[in-house]
Amino acid sequence: MLQLCNDRLSVGLLPEAGGAIARFDWLGRGRALPVMRPCVEPPGSSPGRCEPNRLACYPLLPWSNRIAHGGFFHRGRRVALALNREDDPYPIHGSGWQRSWTVEAHDTHSAVLVLDETSPDAYSYRARLAYRLDGDVLHVALRVTNTGSFALPFGLGLHPFFPLHGGEARLRAPATSVWLNDGRDPLPVRRAPVPPEWDFTSVSDLPAGGLNHAFVGWTGQATIEWPALALRLRIEAEVDGYVLYVPAGEDFFCLEPVDHPINAVHLPDGPVAHGMTELAPGESLERAFAFRVEASDSREEERSYT
Repeated sequence: MLQLCNDRLSVGLLPEAGGAIARFDWLGRGRALPVMRPCVEPPGSSPGRCEPNRLACYPLLPWSNRIAHGGFFHRGRRVALALNREDDPYPIHGSGWQRSWTVEAHDTHSAVLVLDETSPDAYSYRARLAYRLDGDVLHVALRVTNTGSFALPFGLGLHPFFPLHGGEARLRAPATSVWLNDGRDPLPVRRAPVPPEWDFTSVSDLPAGGLNHAFVGWTGQATIEWPALALRLRIEAEVDGYVLYVPAGEDFFCLEPVDHPINAVHLPDGPVAHGMTELAPGESLERAFAFRVEASDSREEERSYT
């Protein structure tokens, strides 16, 4: 594990496990408070295999979430995508989260990881994942370059897991609409205005459970509050969408900042109309994300900014 640390934050990275974050803790009160759900056991589900969903956060590239029909057509070319999880009927989350990344640079406060992926009939790319601590902020920059021989739509995002911390997590994440599924399959079937029970224009309680939808028209800014800890996390992302996953009966939820909704390559008008970016050979795309931790009680806030 690569360790990044200052007097406010501690981050553990696992380059060989998808370049992922294993834990992200705030140290502002003299003890480690998990900001993302920590990986409390080795991520290998069996020898030689990794279970990324035990981790705290992993990158999404060169696309996010699920794609139907085993691939898609782009500019008359069939792009075939193989299933990459035994428990899912669709290719999911691209390939970066399941690869071993190489450490290009590492010091106390930062790390740069790189990945080269080659697929003659689908996505070939070079990715760069940079982590940097600055006071109470974790900065993450994800960059992808098309190293293939033909243009393809690319999309980027992150998949963090946030703890409920006693079931009292609250969320602010303004969005204008949501892609709804049929309640049985996660693929979207129609776009609709955000219903009142999922309206996070102001800080609100999370829904009871079972939610798994892509929200669009997002401002790129969100706040998670943990009242029991008097702690909040402010998120800034250079994307305008997120997937909100609130599983029933679990001690976590996911707010995944992404630049395109689920199955964007098959939505009406095509992937570019829904946030993906067509990259010709040699072209690049980069998205930046920031996670700022703040105390939410007045005494701690005064101490943090003096």
